[in-house]
Amino acid sequence: MSTLEIKDLHVEVRAGSGSDPEAKEILRGVDLTVRSGETHAIMGPNGSGKSTLAYAIAGHPKYEVTSGEVLLDGEDVLALSVDERARAGLFLAMQYPVEVPGVSMSNFLRSAATAVRGEAPKLRHWVKEVKAAMTDLEIDSAFAERSVNEGFSGGEKKRHEVLQLSLLKPKFAILDETDSGLDVDALRVVSEGVNRYKAEGDVGVLLITHYTRILKHITPDVVHVFAAGRVVASGGAELADELEEHGYVRFTSGSATAAQ
Repeated sequence: MSTLEIKDLHVEVRAGSGSDPEAKEILRGVDLTVRSGETHAIMGPNGSGKSTLAYAIAGHPKYEVTSGEVLLDGEDVLALSVDERARAGLFLAMQYPVEVPGVSMSNFLRSAATAVRGEAPKLRHWVKEVKAAMTDLEIDSAFAERSVNEGFSGGEKKRHEVLQLSLLKPKFAILDETDSGLDVDALRVVSEGVNRYKAEGDVGVLLITHYTRILKHITPDVVHVFAAGRVVASGGAELADELEEHGYVRFTSGSATAAQ
């Protein structure tokens, strides 16, 4: 049983450059706990801080934590480098996966697995493992020799994010709008991949999304509403249905005033 605890997290984003870059506070005291076996969905309007939370946990240098804690099984994640956070069991599936020209998917995946597992996977077993995972996600085997995400469609990039998830098997997966840009078939395949990851181990998922359509495939245990940089409401899966029907107005009207 593992636990990811976020305690009174405050984060600024450095928007400018030079000796005095402009800083804007985005997260204003986030409290959230995710345990193994749980799926937590974070929903909220644009600009509410959902993606900032994901990148701050992962260690993106643009996002500066000014106060608060992020603890993985009691260990201070904020004191770790980005690669150390990954080896500790954190995984971020990005909303806009980056292209890495000149690095094949096969080399990238094996290098990542070696770093996380502490030793290189046995080649024969690894090839079978990758082929099985690619088949599950309906990824053509030819993609293994293509450069990472280069020339991939949005759906192909998201499938490869979930491919990494299935092979690296982190303790906690943070999925930042993994459903964005997916057609109905790709959404089904990606969702099934996330569900397989959960079924294969005692792991946790923090799913960031605008829409309820992915929640029809991945059932959340808890839904959190983000507004003005903090969690303003939490509830069961029925809360997502309420948001789909009525929007965020009742949550954003009060929180916007309080944040000023």
